[in-house]
Amino acid sequence: METSTEFLSSSEVPNGVVQPLLTDLYQITMAYAYWKCEKRTSNAVFDLYFRRSPFGGEFTIFAGLGDCLKFLKKFKFSDSDITYLKSVLPATTEPEFFDYLHNLDASKITLYAIPEGTVVFPRIPLLRVEGPLPVAQLLETTLLTLINYASLVATNAARFKLAAGEKKSLLEFGLRRAQGPDGGLTASKYCYMGGFDGSSNVLAGKLYGIPVRGTHAHAFVSSFTSFEELSGIDIKPANGSTEKKNFKELCKQWLSKVSKHLEIVEEQTKSSELAAFISYASAFPTGFLALVDTYDVFKSGIPNFCTVALALNDLGYRSIGIRLDSGDLAYQSKRIRSIFQSIGKTFNVPWFEQLTIVASNDINEDTLHSLNEQVHQIDSFGIGTHLVTCQKQPALGCVYKLVEVDGKPRIKLSHEVEKVTIPGRKQVFRLYSHDGKALIDLLQHVTAEAEPEPNKRVLCRHPFSESKRAYVNPSRVEKLHVIFWKDGKIVRPLRSLQEVRADTIASIKSLRDDHKRALNPTPYKVSVTDDLYRFLHKLWLESAPIGELS
Repeated sequence: METSTEFLSSSEVPNGVVQPLLTDLYQITMAYAYWKCEKRTSNAVFDLYFRRSPFGGEFTIFAGLGDCLKFLKKFKFSDSDITYLKSVLPATTEPEFFDYLHNLDASKITLYAIPEGTVVFPRIPLLRVEGPLPVAQLLETTLLTLINYASLVATNAARFKLAAGEKKSLLEFGLRRAQGPDGGLTASKYCYMGGFDGSSNVLAGKLYGIPVRGTHAHAFVSSFTSFEELSGIDIKPANGSTEKKNFKELCKQWLSKVSKHLEIVEEQTKSSELAAFISYASAFPTGFLALVDTYDVFKSGIPNFCTVALALNDLGYRSIGIRLDSGDLAYQSKRIRSIFQSIGKTFNVPWFEQLTIVASNDINEDTLHSLNEQVHQIDSFGIGTHLVTCQKQPALGCVYKLVEVDGKPRIKLSHEVEKVTIPGRKQVFRLYSHDGKALIDLLQHVTAEAEPEPNKRVLCRHPFSESKRAYVNPSRVEKLHVIFWKDGKIVRPLRSLQEVRADTIASIKSLRDDHKRALNPTPYKVSVTDDLYRFLHKLWLESAPIGELS
């Protein structure tokens, strides 16, 4: 059952937990050290990016930008924050530093970002943060926590959607299994952004305008014991008549017909389950969807559902369908579809053949692929634990690295090549092939190079492998980095969650199918210009110590 509701714009939803103290202590201690050695006015550039796409895949959905911008807008240490910091920092901390913190805001920060909902890839800066070194440093942990999980769960949702198929409806049922209430809200928001069609989370529906859906649980069915408990269940016909019909008696008549058609003994059906279905249908005659596996799906649940649905049909109401929460989902769905088709033809109720079959039961991405192989008949999936907890991979691993100070590039070296940073202020472009699909992402210096142009050949190089290079002649060039925050204000309108969701779906479609497949996807190419390649390796050699043998 879907519930429409008025809701706040996602750009207006507050989160009091997201504040300057939502950070690691070392950010504060570094800021003090910067302040004390007179680096408070140094202008720094940080890149926020990840090193590997999650879940063994080759793409990630960038999410959380709107939350980052709202954080910058209210970045300010309160009096109580300063009092607390005085209690945890060493007594030798100079009092003037706390005055400095108290006066800080994000007005001198400039934030470049890739638009939220865009498909992104390893090593590509999702954010480029420019501004005073201590302030930019203080933003690190909060920006990472706002982006890491949001991007991870949005990507997980997108993968579930790809696995289920475009025509299947996916519902997020993860609130009760999420990592706390804030994790539950974040999951509902970004699963919807990643392509899910609705959520069971009522508060997420109110705050973000997500369609809210749900039916009843096993507890509702098992709470009934007999027909004698039924009262107040007479229903007015859908044609507007004010005369209520005896719904219980109508259902009893249909039970006999359904049992005969399905060739089952009427007494085998659980009368208490039928009472529960009658009660629920009388409460929601336009939204009847029943959970049918409390006792026995085929001896009781399905016959009782069909009984009530046909009785509702006599009164002019069309039921929605059933939900399965256990057992062999593929087999049951095919058998149930066959029953629905048979009943629809026998009793001349054509819409019965298209009744919705919903499945839940701890479904993960592999389950969806397996069900597809078995040619299931499920229309909609309710997915919780594996979706919101991202059990296949619990963290994305975004990092926040310094790449420039006062116009001088900075590089971090490592024995692990993937941990070597690409220095300096960089712009990123997406080059598209002549079939309209994303072909390669290209990093280049912000000011030192001409931007790539459509139908003009450009040399693209792997940042760390000398032999991996190719000329690319793009049909279209998309500049990905855009200024979102400058001079203390958001300079581009925050889009609604629904708009970002639409952009996410479109961005996924811009990828070739081989980049999106579940098994051995083709790696998407991320490259640098020839100038940036040479600059990177020159700085690498200059910065690396020379070994000595004796």
